Amino acid sequence: MLSYRHSFHAGNHADIIKHASLCLIIDALKAKAKPFSYLDSHSGGGLYDLQDETAQKTGEYLEGIARLLPIAEQLPELAPYFDAIAAHNSSDALRFYPGSPELARQWLRDQDQLHLMELHNNEIDRLRANLGGDERVGIHHRDGFEGLPGILPLPVKRGVALVDPSYEIKSDYAKVVKSVKKASQRWNTGIFAIWYPMLASDRDQSPWLLDELSKLPVKNLLVAELSVAPQAQDFGMHGSGMAIINAPYQLDDKLKTLLPKLSAALDPDQRGDWSLEWLIQPS
Repeated sequence: MLSYRHSFHAGNHADIIKHASLCLIIDALKAKAKPFSYLDSHSGGGLYDLQDETAQKTGEYLEGIARLLPIAEQLPELAPYFDAIAAHNSSDALRFYPGSPELARQWLRDQDQLHLMELHNNEIDRLRANLGGDERVGIHHRDGFEGLPGILPLPVKRGVALVDPSYEIKSDYAKVVKSVKKASQRWNTGIFAIWYPMLASDRDQSPWLLDELSKLPVKNLLVAELSVAPQAQDFGMHGSGMAIINAPYQLDDKLKTLLPKLSAALDPDQRGDWSLEWLIQPS
């Protein structure tokens, strides 16, 4: 099934926790001069027009990035994130939102590399149009579940892989575990940042996913979650989380400071919650 289009959801609360976590991880990698690689298993189009009919139909960005931008000065740890957004918006008006590949492209240095995977025929064309002109970027028209372990190992030992499929199909959860298991065996020094949705109780597979990831033979596993509403019974995504394997030093402290700020901005009525825990403690 290739019906999913991220343009409906660009800039929503799920993108916020995903991209904020990625910003902190890449900032940690850049603390050393040595090069690193960024891998994206489900890249999408890379850049989204929030005035497009798909984004306007849902308006999810209005309760996401549109709520965060006014308090950008209160979030200095996310300055690279806001700078990347500003680079695509020529005025104070918010129109374009960069996806994870474009954010990473702006954050990475000349010595670093990006490896982007996308299977959808239309999205791969958009990805090539948006990011294909950068010589640091390799774009692969392939299934990210297969492509993530398939592209490994890389000559560069340091880096981060973002894994964020749509999870429209229930089998995606098992595919994530299988893909990450293989990839982490081939790249045991790599950081794996796995996004997942928190759905209504009748459909929520996140507890199963986390349980399976916690069984992997990895150095550590940090889980950050942010919800903006109570869990419903039969429909809806009330929040999402990031399961981070081989989390960099002090990422937990940074997220512990950041998550309450994000929660207050995105959930002013405090209907949801945030959490942070180690499922596998660092050794």
